[in-house]
Amino acid sequence: MQMIPLGRTDIQVSDWCLGTMTYGNQTPQDDAHRQIDMALAAGINFIDTAEMYPVNPIRKETVGKSEEIVGNWVAASGRRDDVVIATKVSGDNPGWVRDGKGYDGKVIAETIDNSLMRLKTDYIDLYQMHWPMRGSYMFRQNWTFDPSSQNRAQTMDHMMDVLSALDVAVKAGKIRAIGMSNESTWGMTQWTRLAEEHGLPRMASVQNEYSLLCRLYDTDMAEMAVNEDVTLLSFSPLACGLLTGKYQNDVIPAGSRRSIGPDLGGRMTPRTLPTVQVYLDIAAKHGIAPDHMAMAWQRTRPFPISAIFGTTTATQLEHLLEGRNMELSSEILKEISAAHRAHPMPY
Repeated sequence: MQMIPLGRTDIQVSDWCLGTMTYGNQTPQDDAHRQIDMALAAGINFIDTAEMYPVNPIRKETVGKSEEIVGNWVAASGRRDDVVIATKVSGDNPGWVRDGKGYDGKVIAETIDNSLMRLKTDYIDLYQMHWPMRGSYMFRQNWTFDPSSQNRAQTMDHMMDVLSALDVAVKAGKIRAIGMSNESTWGMTQWTRLAEEHGLPRMASVQNEYSLLCRLYDTDMAEMAVNEDVTLLSFSPLACGLLTGKYQNDVIPAGSRRSIGPDLGGRMTPRTLPTVQVYLDIAAKHGIAPDHMAMAWQRTRPFPISAIFGTTTATQLEHLLEGRNMELSSEILKEISAAHRAHPMPY
């Protein structure tokens, strides 16, 4: 496992990050704790969660359960200093969290305290906003994205309000660093500009979807990341399990994410499985597991990444960790590039 700096902070994180969004629904606490122990033993020091988790499905009754499970591990293990913990405040939503209310400075002050309580810790290493309050093109909304209703002045006021609240939390020792999720290039540059101009906490990271099948990050966001020293925390690097091959031939394994949400959050289109097969064929040609290839590809990109993966069971994690030190040959990378040119946006 490789260690990388988190943005411009002095926090060092592994370039793989253990995601916890199934903890409390699909993954029971004993298995979740086993996964955390396994991840640390493999050299992973980074754990990502959110107040909204678990998902599959998201329910008002289970909000905060994933944080609680991580917090119970912290309390039982006594290993708080061995892990970097990231969590998130939810934006406006259908009613899962705070009756649908999103976040502003006042809400953030409250949610940080609630997350600290659930996580059973005195500080959060990375505190993130789950999605921008002004809207986002993530989650397949890029096909119909329309920013024309946005009000720039209101957005700037909101950003200053949020950054000011986060500044108070940083100075109080409650959080160490901040980040965004599901954000755009314009959004990230505004967050960083305001922080620098007003001496407020600076975004260290952005958590956006990024995989062999979803590469919206490759152009403007990549340029932003390199020039502004922002680390990508890539979520769904295995494309919700598609890149393992388990859904080929339209198979839906019992207990899988697709058995709960058949369209995988809009990822299932007529192009999806044929495109997945192209990558499966590349992996088979070179005698490697496709999920190992997908994860190894993440660290070949020309911008900093810590790839957030989630495994429902410890058995799945054991398999994935077998590929943690894989390096891809130039031949494989050329074939991946050719596949992407031929099948650029399957969903």
